[in-house]
Amino acid sequence: MRLALFDLDHTLIPIDSDHAWGEFLVRNGKVDAGAFALANDRFFDQYRDGTLNIDAYLRFALEPLARIPREDLVQLHRTYMEEVVEAAILPQALALLASHRDRGETCIVITATNEFVTAPIAQRLGVEHLIACRAQQVGGRYTGLPTGIASFREGKFLRLIEWLEVWGGLNKDDGSAIERLLAEAVFYSDSANDLPLLERVGHPVATNADAKLRDHAQRRGWRTLELFADAPRAPIAGVESADQPPAQPAYGALLATDTAPSSLPRP
Repeated sequence: MRLALFDLDHTLIPIDSDHAWGEFLVRNGKVDAGAFALANDRFFDQYRDGTLNIDAYLRFALEPLARIPREDLVQLHRTYMEEVVEAAILPQALALLASHRDRGETCIVITATNEFVTAPIAQRLGVEHLIACRAQQVGGRYTGLPTGIASFREGKFLRLIEWLEVWGGLNKDDGSAIERLLAEAVFYSDSANDLPLLERVGHPVATNADAKLRDHAQRRGWRTLELFADAPRAPIAGVESADQPPAQPAYGALLATDTAPSSLPRP
């Protein structure tokens, strides 16, 4: 097994899906327009500055999931995909993913954004495997709390090890096997927050990199990629390509279950 790892926001899509979801909730009157919008922007700035408290942020971001009825969440996410995400699904990202699939590599989206927001996006990109921050559920309802290790900074590496145990059949104590797998792996990311995992793979790619990551990549001699430079913004729905995955399937099956959908396994 060879791994092709991809951050999501500003790496495969030119938006921050988590921040954009918060803005979408504000526009649709599902959260307090003043306080929520200010906090959403403040947390986003902290993420970019490298000072984010991930537990505090997840509690903020997941709180609306506990308050909004499940059936309304399904419809809201469908509309969010149509109004916000679809325009950010660009041909060059789909082509990059297809190039790795064509080589027989296992593609994984690994993101600090929560699984509720990102599962349909990963599926829309045609990526089977997703590692994202988990949202706790009790009795089929979201509690508004995170659970497990957050896939953020060092947590991305730890969650990848979990994934390798569950889906890759590796023993976490078999350090040599894990090191060999990581040595062959490629990881695309835009953010210096992902340096803990970038430093552990054999083929890091600073993709649409922020200033800190770009400087680090230059010092380390890493490959860089500007995936969205001068990118056409043609609606993806009008592109006929073998690389383009089909339109988003039924949301009820994807979002209204207590467990991850089989097409998007997670530890």
